[in-house]
Amino acid sequence: MLDFAEQLEHVMPTALTGTVARTTGMTVSAAGFPAPVGALAQIERETGSAVWAEVIGFRDQLTVLYPFTDLTGVRHGNRVRLSRTTHWLHVGDELLGRVIGADGNAVDGRPRPVLSERTSFSRRPPHPCDRPRIDRPLATGVRSIDALLTCGKGQRMGIFSGSGVGKSILLGMMARYTDADVIVIAMIGERGREVNEFLQRDLGPEGLAKSVVVVATSNEPALMRVKAAFTATAIAEYFRDQGKDVLLLMDSLTRFAFAQREIGLAAGEPPTTRGYPPSVFGVLPKLVERAGRSPRGSITAFYSVLVEGDDPNEPISDAVRGLLDGHAWLSRSLANRGHYPAVDVLESLSRLMPEVTSEEHQQAAFALRELLAAYRDHEDLISIGVYRRGSNKSVDAAIEMLDEVNTYLRQSIEQPSTLEEARDGLLELKRKYADRMAAAARQAAQASASQAAPNKRES
Repeated sequence: MLDFAEQLEHVMPTALTGTVARTTGMTVSAAGFPAPVGALAQIERETGSAVWAEVIGFRDQLTVLYPFTDLTGVRHGNRVRLSRTTHWLHVGDELLGRVIGADGNAVDGRPRPVLSERTSFSRRPPHPCDRPRIDRPLATGVRSIDALLTCGKGQRMGIFSGSGVGKSILLGMMARYTDADVIVIAMIGERGREVNEFLQRDLGPEGLAKSVVVVATSNEPALMRVKAAFTATAIAEYFRDQGKDVLLLMDSLTRFAFAQREIGLAAGEPPTTRGYPPSVFGVLPKLVERAGRSPRGSITAFYSVLVEGDDPNEPISDAVRGLLDGHAWLSRSLANRGHYPAVDVLESLSRLMPEVTSEEHQQAAFALRELLAAYRDHEDLISIGVYRRGSNKSVDAAIEMLDEVNTYLRQSIEQPSTLEEARDGLLELKRKYADRMAAAARQAAQASASQAAPNKRES
């Protein structure tokens, strides 16, 4: 049943109308239609239902609209009618366990959920002075992240990787094993076949039960892909306002930027950095700043960033890294060796880890990083057999403990992990590292003493 606001939209026709003057690519230019940017309109066509479109700008005294579907059947002179100027999304607890499109309608083949509340697509982020400090950790269920890149409730992290390195599997593990109250997953620009694969293989029934999945596949217009990101964020904000801790997983922020680039170029913006118009770098902070902690609840967000050519300094990666509170880098070389999750600890960082972990936990994380760095710095020498044992105590310990460390960092998708288990395992590795370093120091002292004894007798 339609709520009162929807009934008003249907029974009160809007007086503002125009006509189609021309089409350019995927855009429609309308004459005599001075609707504001962001307004929704309907374009009549010869056959079939009207085409929904959004006003994205103005050019040559014409209003430029971007459609939600293809323009088949639209001709010169068709009427364009203003539908509404404000975007609203219907929300409610009934969304849990459902798969919806960018417009909020169910796409999982089940009956449309009855939703009694609504929220705006374009809410402002929480005021900076109203944001509480992030001081509590959120367990993701991924051992390497919980131990070495511990995230706080309300933190925003990026997952940077090339294609085919396992980011979807990593997001699925988080959705399954996190201790968040609600998970909101946005699949933006994904291949159509990957949606069911993610739902059935990576997410599973237990993950879907407390999740809302928003889908806009790669074949959908750019406007729908952009809208899907804001839909997912608005749903996460709704649950945050209910006092819940929400985990927002967006795959991927790069495809969101690609879609915004299409819209910006269609609206007549000049291309700047590698073909990206300025609006792309303006809309990214508007999206990610809406996540975070508020006085009522929290949105902890993980945004996957698809790195072009495995270049961490390409424009979108570079811009996003400066907006977020940390990043996890997925290494192709680790993935090629069957090391999953392929988190490269030395290339990753959580800026808020010191705020949500104990001093003991931090020292253990530093020790493990020291081990990994010592091995990586001497890996070439070790692999060709040139390194001599005893030359460096840290390298000796790293060689002895490498298999144990890799076993700890690897995790099967079917293997859950708690924050306490991750921390305890990390502390155990630190204890073994300290024992090896102490034993090496004793051996060095004994060797030095035994060498000094003959010299003393000779003198």
